[in-house]
Amino acid sequence: MKIQVKFFARYREALGQDELQIEGAFACVDDVRQALLSREGAAVLAERNLMCARNEELCQLHEPLVDGDEVAFFPTVTGG
Repeated sequence: MKIQVKFFARYREALGQDELQIEGAFACVDDVRQALLSREGAAVLAERNLMCARNEELCQLHEPLVDGDEVAFFPTVTGG
C-alpha cells in the first residue's frame, strides 16, 4: 500500500520536508504515524493534540486507509 503523507506548520519544519510517500501495510492513519515516529524530527508526531486529515478531510487517528490515500498531519491551532 502506498500512502502520500503531508506535513504542515512546525511538523514540516521539524521533519525538514513537506511531504513524502510511504509504503507498508497500514490499516489506519495511526499506523502511518507510528511508522514515521522513528524518523529524525518525528517526535512531534507523538503529541496528544495532533490533528490529521485523510484525503483533505479532518479525521481521527483510527480512520481506515486504502491504497493511494493522502494523509496530512498538523498541529492544533491556538489563539490568544
